[in-house]
Parts: sequence; C-alpha cells; structure tokens
Amino acid sequence: MSKDKARIGIIGVGQIGKVHLNNYAKMNDVEVVAACDIDLPELDRVCEMHKIPNKYEKFRDLLQRDDIEAVDVCVHNNLHSPITIAALEAGKNVFCEKPMAGRYVDAEMMYETAQTLGRKLSIQLGLLFSPETRAAKRLIEDGHLGKLYHARSTGYRRRGRPYVDGYGSENFVKMHMSGGGALFDMGVYHISQILYLLGMPTVQHVTGRLYQETDMDPVRREKSGYEVEELGVGFVRFDGGLTMDIIEAWAIHMGPFEGSSIAGNKGGVRFNPLSFHSTSGDLPMDAMPYSLKEADTRWHSLDELETAYDSPQHHWIAVLRERVPLLPTAEIALQTMLISEGIRLSGELGREVSAEEIKSMSKSMAHKL
Repeated sequence: MSKDKARIGIIGVGQIGKVHLNNYAKMNDVEVVAACDIDLPELDRVCEMHKIPNKYEKFRDLLQRDDIEAVDVCVHNNLHSPITIAALEAGKNVFCEKPMAGRYVDAEMMYETAQTLGRKLSIQLGLLFSPETRAAKRLIEDGHLGKLYHARSTGYRRRGRPYVDGYGSENFVKMHMSGGGALFDMGVYHISQILYLLGMPTVQHVTGRLYQETDMDPVRREKSGYEVEELGVGFVRFDGGLTMDIIEAWAIHMGPFEGSSIAGNKGGVRFNPLSFHSTSGDLPMDAMPYSLKEADTRWHSLDELETAYDSPQHHWIAVLRERVPLLPTAEIALQTMLISEGIRLSGELGREVSAEEIKSMSKSMAHKL
C-alpha cells in the first residue's frame, strides 16, 4: 500500500540543492516541508521560490522536526558523513548527493549506521536511471552479452575544472572540502554505472595514479589553492577474474574519449551513445537502438512502476511511498569510494593495493560538526 505524500527536509540549497528542489517541484507525491542553509539570504529566496514553509540555519534544528520522514543532504563532500549520520540517528531516512563522502572510512560509517539503525540510505547516482543504463541492463539480463569479463569507465572534459576554468566554487578544488577532484566529481557517475551493470562485483586490487599537469590561470590557482586531481587513471581487479580500467578527465589536451563500455563473450555495449556489438552468421555486427526514446515511452506505457526510475529523486520518493524497493545505491557508492581512494593510494605508494589495504589505510576527512 503506497503512502500519502512523502514529507522531507533539505539541507543545503546551493547549486545542487536547487537541482534537487527543481526535480521535486515536478512531482506530485512529495512535499518539501523544511530547508536549511547557512546562507540566510539565499535560504530566504529559495524557500520563497519553492514555497517551503520552514527554514533553519542549523541542520540539527531541522532534524528535531517529527513531521518529516527523510532529509536530502546537498552540502560539500566532507560534510556528507556527519550530517547523514546525525540524520539517521535522529530517525530520518537519508538521500545524499554524490560522492558518498570524502573518504572510504567516512562512507563506510554512513552505510553501517544506516544498516544498524534500519534506516534507508540512498546516494544520488544519476546515470543508474538513464535510458541508456536501463537498456543496457535489459541486454545483459537477457543474456545478449554472455559472460562479462572486462569493462571501461570513461569521463571527459577538455577544460572543465571547477573555478579555475571559470565556473563553480573554489570549494570543489580544495581537498578539505571535496576530498578529491575529477574522480569524485564526475568519475563517481561513470564508475557506479559500470559497477551496477556488472552486478556489484567485489573489488580485489586497485592500481592507478592521479594527475594535475594541465596549465591553468595562475591567479585562479593561487586564489583557490587548487590541490585535487584533474585526471585519474586506474585498473581494478575483481573476484572471478573480471577487470575494469578507468580514465576520468576534468582537463586534458585530447579530443573526446570513447564512452564507457562492457565486454562479454557473446556481445558488448558502449555508452554515449548506446551501441551493441556482437557476431551473427560469423559476421561482426554493430547496432544502435532504432529509438531509445520510443522504447522508453513503451516501457512507461506497459509498466506503471517505470516512473519510479525516471531520476534519483523519483526513485527515492517511490521508495519512501513503498512503491518499489530501494536500489543498492549506497552499496554501489561505497564500492566507488573504495576504487577512487585505491587509485589515490596506489599512486602515493607506487604499487597495486588490495581492497583490505585501502580500507585499513583510509583516514577520515569528515568535518566535526
């Protein structure tokens, strides 16, 4: 039995918070009851725009409300863990912006707290809900790729570093706020997409390196204290022999990369745009969907629950209203954190690192609130 409207609060009404609020505004089964931000003039403006009746400067005051069942956390990465844990301990379910946290150990604490308290925790992994991902999942589940054995996660910007390349806040490039650069900002989307489609294999070993080499405006560099990676490359070995290579760029003197891909012994898929590759009649065959939009429309017509996968916010509200079970976004995001931190640690040590080493050497960057 579905619940009435989900009543939620949002913590952080900056750039990402506004995106979430705009998505909620398009939905009929959610009510944003309260909002919190330390920028009070902006909080006033956003609350007036979205007709949010209650506003708070301190997030703990919002958490004291007993008329909301969930909160949406839209703050800087190293604030995710303390705020999420406080919300879970206050009896709220939590939807948190990506990446899960600034370090694996902080993300693990979020996950374990949710499990211990029996609360729902979901992380914003937008690509899991794209028509391309949903179509690829159908191909994999129907056996068209056969045994999966290797995948590639790619993300490309020619010149797209926050702040130093002309957009966004310098907090994106400060380690104590963000925890990392390209891998944490954009890589999380592509890596999580692949992990989801591979069926969440267990990480064994990671090797890789982070780079900050491309020239940038010297004034912006000095003003921002730029200290995160603009390029991350890595290689992951999973249980069962499955492997994945990774390249994620905020800035690089190179043309666009090919999209992420998954290879199986019967076929393969590549993303952006989606294509399917196989052999038929001893002929190598390449195919693209006739119309992914048309297929998506048909899926929605045939299955009333399809709308629960239109976006991370649509899915979260559908879960809160007990229409569908929660996708394992927290588990996937936690594994993504393990891989990203493994690439950093491997570069620092100059060798491949095991999953257990990454976990044991992860040091918290969560802010004390």
